[in-house]
This record gives sequence, structure tokens and C-alpha cells, in this order.
Amino acid sequence: MRLLVINPNISDDVTALIESEALRSAAAGTELLVRTAGHGMEYIETRFESLLAAGAVAEIIAEYTRPGAEPVDAVVVAAFGDPGMPALKELTAVPVVGITEAALCAAALQGHRFSIIAISDRIKPWYRDCVERFGLAGRLASIRSINESLNSIGSVQQDFKETLLALSRQAVTEDGADVVILAGAPLAGLARELAGQIPVPVVDGISAGIRMAEAVAGLQSGPHHAGAFAPPPDKDRKGLSENLDAALSARQHAVQPAPTA
Repeated sequence: MRLLVINPNISDDVTALIESEALRSAAAGTELLVRTAGHGMEYIETRFESLLAAGAVAEIIAEYTRPGAEPVDAVVVAAFGDPGMPALKELTAVPVVGITEAALCAAALQGHRFSIIAISDRIKPWYRDCVERFGLAGRLASIRSINESLNSIGSVQQDFKETLLALSRQAVTEDGADVVILAGAPLAGLARELAGQIPVPVVDGISAGIRMAEAVAGLQSGPHHAGAFAPPPDKDRKGLSENLDAALSARQHAVQPAPTA
């Protein structure tokens, strides 16, 4: 199996964290192509920054799904908040999995109420929107976050490990969380370090994204030719990159299964 794993922000330090946790999480025989956004932000905190990141992610997906590219079996959008999702599911016939939807699914399977631990106060409204979009607002116990300035996005784990641990414990004891989600690629791998120190299951978004993408790709359920995630209608367009135009055209003109009588 071949997975394309995309860091939607421009931080190479975060990409390294993503790749390390993805390699630890992937099944034997899974090949990982880990890529970093070609333009955008150091890290993503707001809806507008997510909008910019979505375009960068679409370009990478298009590069690897255009005609003639070596096929991938699934795509993982490796930023909490899932920039560009669910719209990116319309661009390609292979499964596109965001780490938010993967983490929420994993949390929902392990408990009734879950809490999200985030890296900043500013990011919380966007995360709450994401939970509501997935229809799980009623199961969200809380979103707790670091309320201090970050020194470096690549060193959040080291700089705030004790804070993140305290926030996780508070989510359990004060908010009633059955599961804790450590949100965001900058926290990739931290769940392993905190194992046994938090009295409920702890979900790592990158790990959940990799394992969920493997599972969905392995189901071989087939692509969307109709419904909410069917390809966008074919119409005049201009200004798109060559890769994006080619990938979109291929998706629009893919052979659909013949209707049954």
C-alpha cells in the first residue's frame, strides 16, 4: 500500500514529526510519501489560514493523482482541522482522510465523550467548527489549549509537555472526557510518551490518520461517481496549474460503472 501524507503547513520541523509518527504507525509493507506544502503558513490556527493551506494541499494531491503519476492508494491530510476537507475528496478517486476525522472516529469508538487538547486559544473556534461538521458536537466534552506564546512550532512538545499533560488530566477529571485527543501535527508522537500518565485512552491524530487511511483503502469500496463527493462538473476554467488541471480533468472524465437494470 502507498500513502501520500501531506503536511499542509510549510514547517519542515513539523513534517519531520509527522513522518516519524507515521513510520511508527504504518503497517508493514506500507510505503509513505511525506510531503510539505509549497506555500502557506508556518502553522495553521484560523479558518483563513486553513483556506490558504487547502490550495497547497490540492496541488500536491494533483501532482500524485494526475495521469501518468505513480498511483497512491490513499491520501492523509496531516493537520488537525483538516484544511480543504471535505472538498478535497472531490478531487481524486482514492480515499482522502483528514487526521481530524480519523481522530474523532477513533475517539468515538473508544468512549462516549472526548476532549481535544490544542496548541493555542486562537485555534479553538476552528476546531469546534470541525467537530460540529462531523456531527459530534454532542460528544465533545471540551477543548483545552495552551494559552502562552509558542517559542517554535517544532518544539511545542518539549516546551509544553507538562502543560499538555495537565490539560489532558483536567479534561478527564473536570470535563468528564472518556478519551483525550492530542490535536495537531506538532503533537505527533506525544501520546506515546504520555502513555500511562493519563487515565483514559489518548488518540494521536497522525497515528489515527495513517491507520484509518490504510483501513479505508484496504476496503476497496470504490470511488465516488455520484453523490456529495462526485467530481465537480466540467466547465470553463483558467489559471490552474498544469497538474491540478490534469488531475481534475481525469477525475471528471473517469469511466463510470454502467447502470444496472
